Amino acid sequence: MNPNDIIIKPIISEKSTALMENNKYVFKVSMGTNKILVKNAVKEIFGVDPKSVNILVARGKDKRVRFRVGRRSAFKKAIVTLKEGDKIDIFVGQ
Repeated sequence: MNPNDIIIKPIISEKSTALMENNKYVFKVSMGTNKILVKNAVKEIFGVDPKSVNILVARGKDKRVRFRVGRRSAFKKAIVTLKEGDKIDIFVGQ
C-alpha cells in the first residue's frame, strides 16, 4: 500500500494544535489501516521515527438540514507521538 494512501490529511483543530506542543500530531487515515501501517507511512513520508501511534474511529453523526436528515461519514484518526527533538512541519505550504 502506498504511504500517501494510508495518511489522507492532517487534522488541524484547536485540540490538535495544542497536542503539537507535546510532540503529538493528528492525521486522518484510511479505514483499513492499523498502527503498524501508519507508523511505517509516517516514517516514509516525513522521515521521523514515531514513538507510538494511537488510532480511534470517529463515528458519523446524524445531521439535519431543515426537513431532511443526513449522516456524516465515519473516519479513522491516528495520533502519532514523536520522540523528543523530532518535528513534522505541517504548516510549510501556508
